[in-house]
Amino acid sequence: MRRIKFFRNKKGTSPIEDYLDTLSDKQVEKVLWVLKLIKELPFIPLKFFKKLVNTEDIWEVRIKYGNNIFRLLGFFEKESLIILTHGFTKKGQKTPRNDIQIAESRKKEWRR
Repeated sequence: MRRIKFFRNKKGTSPIEDYLDTLSDKQVEKVLWVLKLIKELPFIPLKFFKKLVNTEDIWEVRIKYGNNIFRLLGFFEKESLIILTHGFTKKGQKTPRNDIQIAESRKKEWRR
């Protein structure tokens, strides 16, 4: 079983919690359902969780609800701990480089 933590910045706030606050209750329910799958399933389908290529080991939690596509980015700390650092609503096919850079920057901050 995996564990999931939300990154907190120096002020103690969580960008993931802030992002989830912008979503509707039903959307958050779907996000939490996918996070539960990631925590509990031994093998996670790629439609829910995927390593992004050409990144510093950034992983993408993938959530689709109606016509909306939500992404949570993070990284593994040890084998079974996932730190989620950034969330956004996806508008195009590719994950925007800027969003990946935010996740990578927060990963470096976490490790300091």
